[in-house]
Amino acid sequence: MPEYKTKEQKKKFYKSGGWQWVRQEVLARDNYECQECKRQGRVYTDNHDSDKHKRLDVDHIKEIYTHPELALVESNLETLCIRCHNKKHNRFRFMKKKNKWNDERW
Repeated sequence: MPEYKTKEQKKKFYKSGGWQWVRQEVLARDNYECQECKRQGRVYTDNHDSDKHKRLDVDHIKEIYTHPELALVESNLETLCIRCHNKKHNRFRFMKKKNKWNDERW
């Protein structure tokens, strides 16, 4: 069973032909729509003809470093937009911008 714990191992996996094939299958299965946005009543789709600016990811529901046996199992994969994928993995915090002007009136 391969391991996916180091950055190099993950990079090799995500460049593999097996991953590229299953990724396309899952995108097509999910109609190129973010499944989390759909659950929230929003629809986020992407033009799947353009890979120049990727806006959709295929996410492992059970992560590959804890469940490597599910790395290429379609039932463990779902399409997410970049925003939902980042939110799921806490890659950035949703913070309000601070007002650069104070609210004092002159």
